[in-house]
Formats: sequence, C-alpha cells, structure tokens
Amino acid sequence: MRTEAIDPPGVAWLRVSPRYVTVRLVGWALGNLVAVAVLALPLILVLNGAWTWPPLWFAVAVPAAAFLLALWRLVLIPRQVRSIGYAEREDDLLIRRGIFFQRTLVVPYGRMQYVDIGAGPVERWLGLCTVKLHTASAGTSAEIPGLPAVEGARLREQLSARGEARLAGL
Repeated sequence: MRTEAIDPPGVAWLRVSPRYVTVRLVGWALGNLVAVAVLALPLILVLNGAWTWPPLWFAVAVPAAAFLLALWRLVLIPRQVRSIGYAEREDDLLIRRGIFFQRTLVVPYGRMQYVDIGAGPVERWLGLCTVKLHTASAGTSAEIPGLPAVEGARLREQLSARGEARLAGL
C-alpha cells in the first residue's frame, strides 16, 4: 500500500486489535438485516399481489443491488481495520485510516481538552475500547477504535498527562 504522500517519514505505526474486525462485522450484519427487511417488503407485496407498483424487475433489482454492495463492504472491512493506526510522537499524536481515501490526522498534545474512552457491548465482550480525543476545534473527530482495554487506558492516561503538560507550558 502506497502511503508516502500522506505519512510522515520514519513513523512506526501501532495498529488496532484484529478483534476489531468482529465488532465491525456485527455492525455490518445488524445493518444488513434491517436493510434486507426494508428492501424485501416491496418484493413480498408485489409477489402477493397486494401492490402493482413497483414492477417485479425493480422489486428484485433493488434488493439484489443492496446485497452486492453489502458483500463488497464485507470484503473491505478487514482491510479497513488493518488501515487504522496511531503513533505517539514528542509533540503530537498521529492517527491514520482509510484504504481508498486515506487520512492522516495530527493532534498536537497542547490542543487536547480531554480524552474519552468508551466501549459498546460487543467491544466490551471482546475486551476492546475506543479512545476519543476532544480538542479546541469542534471539527476534529479524532478517535482510535479497536484498542485492547489495557492499551486504551494506558493511552488515555499518557495523552492526558502530555496534554496537561503542554497546556501548563502555554
């Protein structure tokens, strides 16, 4: 994977847990169950004769297209998880993600207002968490999902300490 255009040179990226793939797959499955139920309803009504519109070909084509898109997302999820990484540097934290549309976010420690850690039910079951960084900028959405709980707690404490030290120096 070519990332030299957006990655700073000499950075050793730390990756999230591979168990995060399971979290994403559970979300994918639940979302697709809802989508199948909603998209299959017109097909069922057309086949039962309760509706005359949409035409049968349309009632079949829409769920089929949604199914193909769902399969495509299923294939991408493991690669998306492998693309998430972070690196602690002297003055800032780097967060990277993305396969097609790659993004590297630089969060200076002095701009951090607070560090939040959370975990949904599937993450808790797998021993994972998500670390969220809140900065002075409302548009910054800095989060590192899929960290082992111990690493998340360590990172929260480390980032909080570094942020306080940088703010005290201002």
